[in-house]
Amino acid sequence: MTRARESIIDLESTPYYHCISRCVRRAFLCGEDHFSGKNYEHRRDWIVERIAYQVESFAIEVASYAVMSNHYHLVLRVDVEKTRSWSEANIIRRWKRLYKIPEVVKQYQKNPQANGIAQVAQDIIEEWRNRLMDISWFMRGLNEYLAREANKEDNCKGRFWEGRFKSQPLLDEAAVLTAMSYVDLNPVRAKMAKTPEQSDYTSIQQRIKKLLNTKYRLPIPLIKLTQSKQQHKNSIAFTQSDYIELVDWLGRAMLPNKRGSIQQEIPPVLARLNLQSSEFIELMKSKDDLSGLSAIGSPSILTLYSEKLGNKRVRGKALTQKLFA
Repeated sequence: MTRARESIIDLESTPYYHCISRCVRRAFLCGEDHFSGKNYEHRRDWIVERIAYQVESFAIEVASYAVMSNHYHLVLRVDVEKTRSWSEANIIRRWKRLYKIPEVVKQYQKNPQANGIAQVAQDIIEEWRNRLMDISWFMRGLNEYLAREANKEDNCKGRFWEGRFKSQPLLDEAAVLTAMSYVDLNPVRAKMAKTPEQSDYTSIQQRIKKLLNTKYRLPIPLIKLTQSKQQHKNSIAFTQSDYIELVDWLGRAMLPNKRGSIQQEIPPVLARLNLQSSEFIELMKSKDDLSGLSAIGSPSILTLYSEKLGNKRVRGKALTQKLFA
């Protein structure tokens, strides 16, 4: 049975979520449609540009992303603390970039002391504050924009996405890094690229370019990877070089002509995360977009999370027991 979105996204448990949106059958998000002969590669730029545009307004950050031919992945972090510091003027400015401002709020801006409208306008602004840290509103804005642009280009109407976006809570830092790696390696898994640096429209390619050229401007602002959270409070305590090493190691392990070439010893980066290498590789080779997991995290954290939400059955617990020893 489909669970309500608010029962899946619980910011008290975790601010990190892995989100996936997929087109309806026969619809083409990006790439070349061999059936019709049309090329939709330019739509990848639409997605990247729209994500970057929305990040400027929402209190939501991107840890990783990958744009595929008929779906895309995002690992997102919600910054609740950030929204609490926003002034009313800041919220109005951010919302105005995305949607039209109602007349009552415009009148309130002109005269905050006006009788009869102040409380109404303030309630609306507070609702906007909540929406600007809501993943559902972030994904809604992104998908509605892309559907309109695609339907306009194809000169047609109707559903473009197969349904609601899928979201998975990432309950600890190891789960976050697992999902990030999984997302960044999508083009390699799909044989669209041979290496992470050749994986166009992914966060790993962005990170590598930035590492090679500090003046490179990231198309999408990404959550920082640092040695310690003291360097940046919203960062992930895992260095940029270690993360790239992790993704590269997994990519080489997955390629058919490299299979079996990895040494038996578990690389230090995986040992520090307490991840089991063989199970990790099998997970990355999976074709089901992690859909078998209700959430990602160590077995104990996953059990606590499920109990909190009233779930009697924990989907994916057997896999997490193997993955997170």
